[in-house]
Parts: sequence; structure tokens; C-alpha cells
Amino acid sequence: MAKENDIVLIHFEDQPLGFARVEEILPDNKPDWYHVKLLMLQVPLQVVTWILRDRYIMGDEFTMNGKRMRLERIVCPETVPDGNERPENGPESVSPPADGKATVISLADKLKR
Repeated sequence: MAKENDIVLIHFEDQPLGFARVEEILPDNKPDWYHVKLLMLQVPLQVVTWILRDRYIMGDEFTMNGKRMRLERIVCPETVPDGNERPENGPESVSPPADGKATVISLADKLKR
């Protein structure tokens, strides 16, 4: 089930249409219905609120203006699109120091160079 801050792929008539981030899920007056606030990841950015049943948030197909729609929760793949594995200690995976004392690195200072 998609939850707040998840990225979802919106399918329109069985075709991928675009991505959105789930900003907020609030209950509706009707049981099992929710107000789902989505940030459409497009240019320009757009915020929409759809009223959906719980099962539609889980990925079941629904219709909007007679057109088939579906939300698919996106999970970061283990491999990058070019087929290479992620490096074990690359930017995506940082291990804490063995002594337990972390160092703060200022990105602003690095950008000044």
C-alpha cells in the first residue's frame, strides 16, 4: 500500500502516465475512502487531491471519468538502470565510523570550492 512520501507511478488505460509523490492521506467521511494529496512530478509541479478507496491506494484499478486508472508504488531497485550493482561503500551506502563518533561534513563549504 502506498503511504505518505511514497512515489507512485500513475497508470492511465494500462499505460504509464507519470510519477507522483503521496503528500498526505486523510480519511473521508465515508468509511474506507480517503483524500489522497499527490504532488505530480512534472513541469510545472502540480498538486492534486483524489478521493480514493483504501484498495485503490493499495494498487487496485479504478475509473476516473470513465477511464481506467491505477497507482503503483515504486520501490528503488537494487541495481541501477545500466545493470551495474550499487557500490558497497558509495554515496548510496555510508557506514558509520567504527569508533561511533560521526563527523559532520558541510556541503555548503564543499560547493564554495
